[in-house]
Amino acid sequence: MELERKFCLVETKLAVTEGSVIEGYASLFGEADRGGDVVERGAYAASLAALEAKERRVRMLWQHDPAQPIGVWDEVREDAKGLYVKGRLLPDVARAREAAALLEAGAIEGLSIGYRTVRATKDDTGRRRLHELELWEVSLVTFPMLPDARVGAKGDDPEACLMRDLAAEIEAARRDLAKGC
Repeated sequence: MELERKFCLVETKLAVTEGSVIEGYASLFGEADRGGDVVERGAYAASLAALEAKERRVRMLWQHDPAQPIGVWDEVREDAKGLYVKGRLLPDVARAREAAALLEAGAIEGLSIGYRTVRATKDDTGRRRLHELELWEVSLVTFPMLPDARVGAKGDDPEACLMRDLAAEIEAARRDLAKGC
């Protein structure tokens, strides 16, 4: 059984704090990657259902290295656009802290899926159409295969963002009051 990989760019907005969250698309339906493969809508459905039935998760790895898990995907689902993922980098893992710093600096921005092809066909142009995939992992990577698949957001957990925004508003109000006195 061979593990295949597809690489996607991610658009990042990550703050390196406890509970750093990243989210976006690891795969886009109907778009050819640099290898000519096209993932079809519904390709992940059976795999995601099987994982859920077994109470298992898709793994979050660094550069497809099974010895380097860096976080957890809390949400992995198909929608009309593609394979949406949302997860957290784990601050107690050194490589996760490095990944967060690299994402924040824009040094990496790729997501890549690791999977086994269950069912595929060739179309008239010779492209491989991937109809069913067994999804194993989604990695943060340096070089993506599918340039248009991107992380839509990265940042702290929502409560941390809310508290940071509130603190900024309080500080701005304090400065305004100080100017008026």
